[in-house]
Amino acid sequence: MKNTATIAHTHNLTTKQKWTIASTSSGFALENMDVLFLSFTMSSMISQLHLSGGAAGLIGSITNLGMLFGGILFGLIGDRFGRVKTFTYTIFIFAFATAMMAFANNINEIYILRFLAGIGAGGEYGVGIAMIAESFHKNQIGKMTSIAAIGGQVGAILAAVLAALIIPRFGWHALFLVGIVPVVLTYFVRRHLSETDEFIQSQQEHHESTIKAVFKYMFSSPKVAYQSGALMVMTTVQIAGYFGLMNWLPIIVQKQLGLNVSSSSLWMIATIIGMSLGMMTFGTVLDYFGPRRAFGIFLIASALMVYTITLAHSLVSLLIIGAVVGFFSNGMFGGYGAVISRLYPTEIRSTANNVIVNVGRAVGGFSSVVIGILMDHYSLTVVMGSLSALYLLSLVTMLTLPGLKGLTVKK
Repeated sequence: MKNTATIAHTHNLTTKQKWTIASTSSGFALENMDVLFLSFTMSSMISQLHLSGGAAGLIGSITNLGMLFGGILFGLIGDRFGRVKTFTYTIFIFAFATAMMAFANNINEIYILRFLAGIGAGGEYGVGIAMIAESFHKNQIGKMTSIAAIGGQVGAILAAVLAALIIPRFGWHALFLVGIVPVVLTYFVRRHLSETDEFIQSQQEHHESTIKAVFKYMFSSPKVAYQSGALMVMTTVQIAGYFGLMNWLPIIVQKQLGLNVSSSSLWMIATIIGMSLGMMTFGTVLDYFGPRRAFGIFLIASALMVYTITLAHSLVSLLIIGAVVGFFSNGMFGGYGAVISRLYPTEIRSTANNVIVNVGRAVGGFSSVVIGILMDHYSLTVVMGSLSALYLLSLVTMLTLPGLKGLTVKK
């Protein structure tokens, strides 16, 4: 099927393509910024609202459940009614819910608003990825989805900077008011983007309900059900590794190796730089050599490099290893959207991306709990070995996916 962006093998982008990648990158940046506001305000929330550890921990779990629900809901809406309008709806929902956190003064209000924010954030991903997949040549999708994923890392930096500037002066409530800013993005998306020819043609050619199409292409036979399940396993490992890297490794190293890390910001900056470089590299490798080689290289390297964290004996070595681990382990993130978009047809592309990735988020998000339990009972070597084993599990799973063999070489 020919799409509007088949300007294959040229580096010149059309105005519409530029707006597509700018909008999705900005959307992912603002979404990640809003989600990470919770991390930077958690200690203040616990103190001011007198929350128990369990009640505070449930906030993140409820957010992840909202992402899964929103992913399914808005995936279906995006496949049925269009990417552009749906993308703006998801942005508005997570922006509104985040801004309303500024007025939340009890745990029940927080639970409701974080669930709503999760619905918007979870719905945005698949719709944005579908917009990219239908606006670029198939051999550019890996690089472009990786650029969009880098936007999420920019959002993490923004969240850290804004938290440092706002919380000490105005308190944690004020930080969430910034969450309303993404609403401005919806104006530009509606003004400059329209549905692609590929989506419009798909709508004209396929008249079965979106729910039936999702079941048909994702779960109707053992082969397609296995493909969907295997991709969920891979995204679960991806998210589990990310949370382990960002939330626990600095703590693990300080505790087990006795390092004095003066500021977590150094770790975050080094890791995010590594992740961003890895995303750009992975997208290019995927487009040129195909997903089997790209994922194979990065998954093996992730398994090896995660284990080398046990060799960190100084702050400098920790930062270097953190950047390299980030390069390989999170460099793959943008590749999942590219692969899912090519394995599943246009009529269910938003839903497939959202369901597969948000199941990974919902399940993989519990890795922080599992790693915490392992830390209490086992050595650093066992903890890192467990993370390495997860990446090897993802590697074996990836190699069993027959659909990837047809996505191998740039043409």
